[in-house]
Amino acid sequence: MEQQTAMQLLDSIRRNMESCIYGKKDEIAWLLTALVAGGHVLIEDVPGTGKTQLVKALARSIGGSFHRIQCNPDLLPTDITGVSIYHPKQEQFVFRPGPVMSNLLLADEINRATTKTQSALLEAMEERHVSVDGVTYPLPQPFILFATQNPIEFEGTYNLPEAQLDRFLMKISLGYPDEESEKRLVLEPGTSRAAEQLESVAMAEDIVSIQRLAAGCHLDGGVADYLVQLIRSTRKHPSVLLGASPRASVALAACAKAYAFLHHRNYVIPDDIKISAPFVLAHRLHLRSEARMQGATAGGVLQEVLKQLPVPVALER
Repeated sequence: MEQQTAMQLLDSIRRNMESCIYGKKDEIAWLLTALVAGGHVLIEDVPGTGKTQLVKALARSIGGSFHRIQCNPDLLPTDITGVSIYHPKQEQFVFRPGPVMSNLLLADEINRATTKTQSALLEAMEERHVSVDGVTYPLPQPFILFATQNPIEFEGTYNLPEAQLDRFLMKISLGYPDEESEKRLVLEPGTSRAAEQLESVAMAEDIVSIQRLAAGCHLDGGVADYLVQLIRSTRKHPSVLLGASPRASVALAACAKAYAFLHHRNYVIPDDIKISAPFVLAHRLHLRSEARMQGATAGGVLQEVLKQLPVPVALER
């Protein structure tokens, strides 16, 4: 696939999603950035803001296989990965794949699943395969997990472990729609189901090709130094107990490349790093308890680090 064709295809997916998801252009752009980067997304917001509809619109637009898991304390790991069942006629165990065997997997209210069930997703998120009864099964390509969680309801929920949070490429929040968009939702009938009626404008194979093209975007040595210094600065900040990991460095580079590609560039500039950093790094920072008691937030710490870090002004040629 040529670069121009890939960019036009991404523009078509964006327009397709915007036709039924009103007032969320930025959020759609970040979902597409994650898609191009091949990373998983945690969507945290209050109920009723359209988290599920947003993911459904993306799934319909790219035409890949899509499954949804409604997480709850009774959900078992095999309900996600699949299970081997003995087949009497064949006289052997046959693998029955679970919903994880899809291009896009939506885990609704992921923090309602037990830690044991959440851990079943770790292998799939990092290795792109699952192991059942000692046998490894590869996942379809592309595979991206979109997980939602409610930030204000804590009864019957389980905190996501740091190891799992670190496997999410980015964390985003939708927020409430603007007044005009909310009025449009009220006046136009059937908008809540519009995502399910979208026509596909791409195929899963197209997304894999786009991911390869975006991964080839040029990352200048000076910009790479800026990225690494940003990551290392989060580990030295006095308010931070656990800073960004080396996995975060790789994730930020991939996200910056995807962001650049979505903006019709085949090279990364420092602004791609700065704009992507809050979405990629904030959920990976673990603050000291005394800093949290004083009102510090991961986002605030990150903005402080970004302000203090000098931006490269000349790129290597």
